[in-house]
Amino acid sequence: MTSRTEHHPRPANPSRRTVVLAAAATGALLPLAAATTAGAAAAPRFLHGVASGDPLPDGVLLWTRVTPTEEAQPGSGAGPDTEVGWEIAADAAFSSVVARGTVTARAATDHTVKADVRGLSPATGYWFRFTAGSAVSPTGRTRTAPAASASPAGLRFGVVSCANWEAGWFSAYRHLAARGDLDAVLHLGDYLYEYATGDYPATPVRPHRPAHEITTLADYRLRHATYKTDPDLAALHARHPVIAIWDDHEFANDAWSGGAENHTPGAEGTWSERSAAARQAYFEWMPVRASTEGTVFRRLRFGDLADLHLLDLRSFRSEQVSIGNGAVDSPDRSITGRAQLDWLKAGLSGSQAAWQLVGTSVMISPVAFGSVPAHLLKPLAELLGLPTQGLAINVDQWDGYTADRTELIRHLRSAGIRDTVFLTGDIHMAWANDVPVTAATYPASESAATEFVVTSVTSDNLDDLLNVAPGTLSTVAEGAIKAANRHVKWLDMDGHGFGVLDVTAERSQMDYYLLSDRADPGATASWLRSYRTLRGTQRVERADAPVA
Repeated sequence: MTSRTEHHPRPANPSRRTVVLAAAATGALLPLAAATTAGAAAAPRFLHGVASGDPLPDGVLLWTRVTPTEEAQPGSGAGPDTEVGWEIAADAAFSSVVARGTVTARAATDHTVKADVRGLSPATGYWFRFTAGSAVSPTGRTRTAPAASASPAGLRFGVVSCANWEAGWFSAYRHLAARGDLDAVLHLGDYLYEYATGDYPATPVRPHRPAHEITTLADYRLRHATYKTDPDLAALHARHPVIAIWDDHEFANDAWSGGAENHTPGAEGTWSERSAAARQAYFEWMPVRASTEGTVFRRLRFGDLADLHLLDLRSFRSEQVSIGNGAVDSPDRSITGRAQLDWLKAGLSGSQAAWQLVGTSVMISPVAFGSVPAHLLKPLAELLGLPTQGLAINVDQWDGYTADRTELIRHLRSAGIRDTVFLTGDIHMAWANDVPVTAATYPASESAATEFVVTSVTSDNLDDLLNVAPGTLSTVAEGAIKAANRHVKWLDMDGHGFGVLDVTAERSQMDYYLLSDRADPGATASWLRSYRTLRGTQRVERADAPVA
């Protein structure tokens, strides 16, 4: 897919904080939901919105999908090649176009297109759109990263994870789209789910397409397309650049390099075929640059304030073991793979940025029960074949791959790498953690980093799974977890929502926001809690209010 590009003089840098009302952002995308008329069936249309992602100091990745004819439905493999024009401007009226080009939409890529635009000014807001024949796409808004030599006063990211179409409405995206103060939105995985209708949850709020569990390239393409028709998600993509990594449900539940819990070889084809199909559809439909070996681990830099290291914790990991199995400590097992762990360690050591932000789809902080005194834990574990760091309750997290975690934490300590913050999704709860050097002796042992975990956009939490009221069983569970894991400073098992991460030279703070009701398409959002880590401390502490 080759894009022809021409550039125009760079614009003056507009104001950084441009507020866009949610109604305006959503209203601009109403044509996405418009019914198709017979008279317009032959004309190209943009039915899946526009998006941008992976901002650089001099560029950004633009995305859309064109429907050239009625037969060219997502996943169909049908429809003609279609030339798509793109342009990016310094103003919403496109009176000052700074770059434009063309790219061909083909059935081989499901008529999705990307334009990797370069030659832009750093830390600058732009507007963009696409054309095909007489059809014009909705207008998108994006922003480039600060220059490598810049010292930005601050950075602000929306942070989300785990959006199950059938479990509720994507109000979290609408509230983030309404904000004019974000540099980008970080999506930490489970952008979509692979299940059949009614499998998870059992009573869908709205049915997705296709109705069966997705296993083929056509299936994954249609599921991605379905998500892209949600007006709140479309508004988010049209308002902010999105920086995304995948987790398991973009493939299948509890995916690993050779299979998944939710994959039956034979009945659902081979895992290599299924994962290749999921991977292809993801890169077609997401505003993401493929990196080493066609994965999503990559690094983005934001001046001298922060480096963002993004991980792929599915493509190279060993198969999960059972809870209580001492094999979690085996050095032969990995969640990252050797090459990725070496890449991360080298990137952390070589960075000159004030903050090291690590996007990890599953939690790195240990969470264990059945702890015994530290001086007894190791010999008992050796005798009984148990994990040396306590009985992990989720071996799909880094708890199931302790050798990688130990090596990474030791590297942070030995190389003197400070101010590392892990940003995490996956578990449908909100957490604020210290990442201890030795969990069994914390707080006497030091903390090597901190971690902020955001809850789900819609996916089931403890209350949903047990069908109980908030603040009942969750209160007991939260207390038990914190009592057994003193490095866990806060967790909330009740809510759905999103986070806003604000980074300055002095501190990194996560503001946690709660939705009123995931089943209400008009759900409101309210501030729940804030936690921060001050520069040089490697500890989290509660903040009294969200960042203004």
